[in-house]
This record gives sequence, structure tokens and C-alpha cells, in this order.
Amino acid sequence: MPDRRRALYVTDLAYQARGRRYCDEDIFLTSRLRDDFDVALCHPLDAAALMDAFDVVVVRNSGPVLHYQKEYDAFRERATAGGTRVYNPLTGRGDMAGKQYLLDLTAAGHPVIPTVDRPEDLHLLPETGQYAVKPKVGADSIGLSFVPREQLDGLAYGDILVQPRIDFRYEVSFYYVDDTFQYALHAPDPERRWVLDPYEPTEADLAFARRFIDWNTLDHGIQRVDACRTQEGALLLVELEDLNPYLSLELVSDRTRDSFVASMTASVHRLLDAQPRR
Repeated sequence: MPDRRRALYVTDLAYQARGRRYCDEDIFLTSRLRDDFDVALCHPLDAAALMDAFDVVVVRNSGPVLHYQKEYDAFRERATAGGTRVYNPLTGRGDMAGKQYLLDLTAAGHPVIPTVDRPEDLHLLPETGQYAVKPKVGADSIGLSFVPREQLDGLAYGDILVQPRIDFRYEVSFYYVDDTFQYALHAPDPERRWVLDPYEPTEADLAFARRFIDWNTLDHGIQRVDACRTQEGALLLVELEDLNPYLSLELVSDRTRDSFVASMTASVHRLLDAQPRR
């Protein structure tokens, strides 16, 4: 019988998130991954020191990296230099690389909330009562504020993004493993973003989400496409989460949860088979 592969599972079990218990999700996932891997859990600050002893590093609910940006950058540099297999791979173009993708997608004409980062581009945004101002490096709405148009000219540009505040009907998230759709959830009440219900996507919804999965070109890993439904019925991208997306697995059926775990397990094996360790 071949030796079992070893997985270092990176999570911050103590991280406090509004309306969610990250630790419960990671306890569940590691309990299931142990069927296929020898699994050890560690805090994100310990990953760089421990990862050489494992076949793959699985980054899951590790919290916003801006809380430990220097250490995260060092982890990425060491993992890349050493050929460490990281799941998700460190080549993501979405939130893994910051918020630049929102600017790139806007410029390319994709259905995304219009985003600018220079005062001379403010005219490209639609007129609205308020505008969202957020840091280019951020997560979990940290640093988010809403300001009227007359205050936009006085902002300190360079490290911020500006978007129109969208009057949306609801938010919806599409969850993928590699390029395969798994399930969707939505928040019917815009004021309660983390009160989610199962959502049955239409073919048009899936085509919308798939265009961003294809754009990201991430061969392996878990991705979440977050969107909002405008009052006119269109979907606009809010976020392309490819670093450590929370999965809300407690809200899906047992069958969907089992299918997701099977897909994730197979995906990690494919990564290991496709990327031999140096």
C-alpha cells in the first residue's frame, strides 16, 4: 500500500467573523480529508516554518492576510522558491493578488461594479448618491466607507478603490472547485449579508460566474464568485475570492456537502499529481 500523502492545513481557528464560525468549517473539512491524507493543522503564522515536511499546504480559513501581510509575503516567496505545492496555487488573479483585478475587469468591460483608483477617472463612474471607498488590500469590509460625491476629490488616492454604491436586490455567491460549479447561496436581505439561503442558478447565472472562473485561469483550487443582482435584474461581480473563501458548508444539504468534499479531495490529488515536488 503506497504511503499516504501529508497535508498541512492552514487555518486560524480563533478568528472571529461576524455571523460565521470559521473553525467549525475547518474541523469538518479536516475530519473528512483525513480519509485520504495525513492531516496536521497550523496557524498561518506557522505555515512557512512547517511546510517543508508536507506534500501539500492547504490554505483555508486563515483570516485576512492584511493582519499578517509581511509573514504572508514571506510564506509566498518561500513556497514559490521551494516548489511547495499550495492549494490554492499561488497564481490566482483574484483576491489572492489584491483588488487590482476589479480595475482590470472594469477596463476590459466585464460585468463588474465599476471601479477606479484615480481622481481623473471618477467621471467614468455612474452618478449615484453615495460611493464606496475601500482599500486595495482588504477583506471582510475592513476599511470600507461610504461617502457622497463631493468628498471624492479630497481622498488620498493611491491605495484605495472607489465604486458607486449599488442599490441591489440581493447578493449571490457561486462556489467552484477547479472549473466545476458546486452550489450557490444568496443573501435575500441586503442588510444581512451573512444570512444565506440555497440558490438555484439559471443558465445565465452560471454563464456569468463561469466567465470569471475562466478569466482567473486557476487550474486547481476553490473559488467563490460573489455578485449582486441590480434592481434592473443584471448581475455584477462584487468579488472573485480565490485565496481562502469561506464556504458556508453548514447551509447546504448533506448530499451537496459530500459532493463538495469529494471534489475538493480529488482536486488536491490532481494538484499533487500534476506538480511533482522539486
